[in-house]
Amino acid sequence: MPPPGPGAPRPPSFWRTVKAVAWSFIGLRKNSEYKEDLARLNPVHIIVVGIAGAALLVLGLVALVNWVVAK
Repeated sequence: MPPPGPGAPRPPSFWRTVKAVAWSFIGLRKNSEYKEDLARLNPVHIIVVGIAGAALLVLGLVALVNWVVAK
């Protein structure tokens, strides 16, 4: 299979999915980048990374509260 040309869309990457989900947690996203992500990213990857990100956020908050209460 030949490599894609300069104008061809690249396949979705894990790092791009993580970045898109992280920006969505923060709430800052350009409309053009949002539309580009909709066209390029796999919805299943977004769901998996979103659930993992939410779990990490909750675990981080629980750890922070336990650390503050212990002092």
